[in-house]
Amino acid sequence: MLHLRGTVLPDGGTDLYVDDAGRVSAEPLPGAEVVDAPFILPGLVDAHCHVGIATGGAPADLAECEEQAVVERNAGALLLRDCGSPTDTSPLRGREDLPEIIRAARHLARPKRYISGLSIDLDDPALLPDAVAEQAAAGDGWVKLVGDWIDRGMGADADLAPLWPDDVLKAAIDAAHAAGARVTAHVFGTEALHGLIGAGIDCIEHGTGLTDELIAEMAERGTALVPTLINVDTFPGIADKAGKYPAYAEHMRELHRTARDTVGRAIDAGVPVFAGTDAGGGIRHGRIADEIEALRQAGHPDAVGAASWTARRWLGRPGLEPGTSADLVAYREDPRRNPAVLRDPALVLLRGRRY
Repeated sequence: MLHLRGTVLPDGGTDLYVDDAGRVSAEPLPGAEVVDAPFILPGLVDAHCHVGIATGGAPADLAECEEQAVVERNAGALLLRDCGSPTDTSPLRGREDLPEIIRAARHLARPKRYISGLSIDLDDPALLPDAVAEQAAAGDGWVKLVGDWIDRGMGADADLAPLWPDDVLKAAIDAAHAAGARVTAHVFGTEALHGLIGAGIDCIEHGTGLTDELIAEMAERGTALVPTLINVDTFPGIADKAGKYPAYAEHMRELHRTARDTVGRAIDAGVPVFAGTDAGGGIRHGRIADEIEALRQAGHPDAVGAASWTARRWLGRPGLEPGTSADLVAYREDPRRNPAVLRDPALVLLRGRRY
């Protein structure tokens, strides 16, 4: 039994008790071990990561997936939304020592229109609704589409271009919703966003090409945005390596230049914006604190909540209500006032066990 002595965020309650079953107690527990935990909040959420993609972009084996999850846990990220993985991480489900992973199963793309080896590639776009239904059954309530990618078939004029016709997107998203799953999509540019948002997609990843018109439509529909700003910061490097495709390179540089302003406008318009790092491949795991800081700089008024209590509600997971699993992280100072402390948790508790 534990008596965590501190302030519980976001509501400001004082002290929290954890019973021997690793659950938050509704009542004080006499004789519980007292632990100083000045500021306590529900475990952090990385709402866009890839447990299953190794450094460099290759599929990871299950042992490396476990290592990635441990890195996230030690950084205080105790709930992970995996936005597409070539590796089936379901054997890690239920591990008491690992964060919960909400899986979107495999990316769905078109041939030669995404990173080789990571996605299921459909020769005929009309196959998308059936493929979405299959991935909905294989995942944990989410399906991941690749909405746009460079189209090298355009030759020297190659640039970002959509992968799917609008009517196919509507049928595919309807199929996911009928199966009880939500849909999200990787999108960098603007063109693909019209069809995705119009088809009723639940979330946009990256969203660097959002216009004011599209932002207003997202706000009206309640479509979420996970901008992965620390990944967007890699765009100039991507552009530098794309010398054969000058239009694409310049487009990527411009999307990077305007990204934080775009996110700020989405926040101001009322779009739900959550923190996700895109860890896996080019971004190392355990960087949720960096993404929170990037959101704060973009003008998010509750950047910590976007990676904790608010994100948990969005994903249908509890905070620190009585009877729930004691998945929490504590800091020596209030991270809303001093974000630097997010890089140095004083305490990580997962299912009531200290790490």
